[in-house]
Amino acid sequence: MSEDTIRLATVGRILSRRWRLLVALAVAGALVGYGTSLLFPPRYTASASVLLPGQWEQRELLTQAQVATSSAVIDRAAAALGRQGAGGGELRDRVSAQATDGNIIRISGTAETPERAQKLSDQVAQEFVTFAARIAGGGDPEEAAGPEALRQKVRETSRRITALADAADPGRTVESVQARTTLEKLRTSLEEAMKKLDEADPANDKADMVVMGPAARPTGEAPPTRAHLVGGGALLFFLLAVVGHLVAARMDRRLRTEPEIAAALGTAPLGTVDVPGEERAHGPGGRGPRAVVRRLLGTGTRWDLPIPHRSGDEAGRRIRYRRVCARLVHRLPGSRRLLVVVPDGDGIARRAAGQLAAESEGAPLPGPSGLPGSSGPEPPALRLVEVQMSRPTVPDRDAESGALVVVSAGSWTAEELAGVAEACADGGHEVVGVVVAGAVRASGTGPVGGPSQDAVPALAARGHATEGPV
Repeated sequence: MSEDTIRLATVGRILSRRWRLLVALAVAGALVGYGTSLLFPPRYTASASVLLPGQWEQRELLTQAQVATSSAVIDRAAAALGRQGAGGGELRDRVSAQATDGNIIRISGTAETPERAQKLSDQVAQEFVTFAARIAGGGDPEEAAGPEALRQKVRETSRRITALADAADPGRTVESVQARTTLEKLRTSLEEAMKKLDEADPANDKADMVVMGPAARPTGEAPPTRAHLVGGGALLFFLLAVVGHLVAARMDRRLRTEPEIAAALGTAPLGTVDVPGEERAHGPGGRGPRAVVRRLLGTGTRWDLPIPHRSGDEAGRRIRYRRVCARLVHRLPGSRRLLVVVPDGDGIARRAAGQLAAESEGAPLPGPSGLPGSSGPEPPALRLVEVQMSRPTVPDRDAESGALVVVSAGSWTAEELAGVAEACADGGHEVVGVVVAGAVRASGTGPVGGPSQDAVPALAARGHATEGPV
């Protein structure tokens, strides 16, 4: 799995084989989200709209939105509210402004209650309009009246020019003529400036902002609500569980194919045999609380292995075992005893070794056609030894001609299998081959003569009786 590409089929396998665990983790995530919602009080958000008449560019609207949330506006709003704990620094995190279509600045305020949220947004909008008017008027309240005050000053200046021209000497001297000419030019310039001001009047009304009514009182909580936190917690835990399964599968180093297992042991593969029934690859199924939890959550079986295929009849499975025995005879002609090494806790491999020993006890080996019925050399007697994979140890060589390793696919890493090979070498045994066992679903047909898979206890008793000290 570590070298495979993650496909949708892999995710589907996780969902189908680990759905109980995923549901349990999603419920746990929902409970965590609910507990988180209890730590944070509900928040409510109200919005007030400010209209900016005239023609505005987009960058100018963005500037006005920044002005609406500036410290100058927020501090004035906090002072106007005058409630305890409503400092400008605190309100700055609760107020936001956004430029929308139609030259509208939408100011939003968030508070613990709908009433406070409404008052906050209305007050900030009012302070923003007042502050913008002061900026347009240069800070002088009398000049904040706009273009009309400027027109009034132009008219007053024009009357003073006329009075000065009438008071001057009516053309008796050159100096008086020049003064009257200069005053007339000044009057003409003022009138032209006033005309241009009238033509550009709509653009000069930008400072006349209008608050478009009070903010609507909110009727629901602002996100994230309790439902959002509960749903988000469940979704987060679910996704983390799926990702965790994928990461664990990518990091899994257990070998699954027959060539990889044979290469780790440094020997030749003798074949693959089928074991009916879905046995666990590791360890017996206990009866303690942990075993009960594993069964309830569906974590007692492997999800990253393919679904066991349906096997044929009993005769077809026995042919596989007999062919393995025939290959043993071919590799070790004349051998009378052979050590069978099985990892401790590998139930599938142990059942396969039992069936292999049962088929080797006087059963005729397959003939040239690969079918039973033709007599052949007698296979060697098999002696079972279970080894701990953490510290594998096998008995010293006695009368055995070698060691046969039986393991299940997808259960052990290359390092663990290499340790078994080293333990066999330390005991003076040559690993003559490896048999890979795989679980299959029984077809429902009964055994067709001969020993059945229930020969495991006989092999265990026989193996321990002839095993000797380890």
